Amino acid sequence: MTETTVNTSFVKRFSVMLLAGIPGILALMGYIYLTTPSIAVPAGLSPPLLAVFSGVNSLLLLVVACLLGTYAAPQVGLQSYLNDREGIGGRIWRRLRPEVGLAVSLGAFGGVLILLLDVALSPFVAQDLPQSAIGATDLTVANVLAYAPVRFLYGGITEELLLRFGLMSTLTFVGWYVTGRRSDGPGPWVMWVAIVVSAALFGIGHLPALAQSVELTPALTVRTILLNAIAGVLLGWLYWQRSLEAAMVAHVAFHVPLVVLSLVQVALL
Repeated sequence: MTETTVNTSFVKRFSVMLLAGIPGILALMGYIYLTTPSIAVPAGLSPPLLAVFSGVNSLLLLVVACLLGTYAAPQVGLQSYLNDREGIGGRIWRRLRPEVGLAVSLGAFGGVLILLLDVALSPFVAQDLPQSAIGATDLTVANVLAYAPVRFLYGGITEELLLRFGLMSTLTFVGWYVTGRRSDGPGPWVMWVAIVVSAALFGIGHLPALAQSVELTPALTVRTILLNAIAGVLLGWLYWQRSLEAAMVAHVAFHVPLVVLSLVQVALL
């Protein structure tokens, strides 16, 4: 295979992954534009500009993640049907279908587990976070439905490209490289380090948005990182053992119990 062919293949695979993440960014921009109150818009900005800046920031991160993942994931045997040549050829569903049952089950289990843990931890953060996922009192059907595309598209697809495809693949590649580049791929401990670190960073990455609405306390910080990291570990394991697309399906399924709970809360208010 010539160098030109390799470069063309890389660009094509990178472009496919980048395009897959853009609908989530558009959903996030739309949500910010439609729901951000004018009092919360920084001085000198308008709601449209705030949405655009948020989208550009997410797009730059996505570009970096897709570049890193397109290079690193194949090197360490992490599977993405979108990112390999056969996947680009249109056989994605045929290959993903056997994994869907496990992905949906694991995602739904993770969503319920997080809800139960949120209930268990709520006494420790009740004063810090009066409107948690369990205790929100200002929900409306419009709010729930407006945020649903962000959950499913940005959370389910774009975040998986950022955290699993980009970050976890890169951490795995670095671990594999520094441990001698074994011919049989990275060992289990390298994989688990990559899974846990990327999951922890996934949790930490939720703190800035939370800090915009409430004051972060030690209890609230631990609660936020822990709940999101648990989800990150489940999704990282699925990426390792199955595929990136299975992790995406699981991430979407993870949000279904949260949306259902929100709609139930609206009905009961």
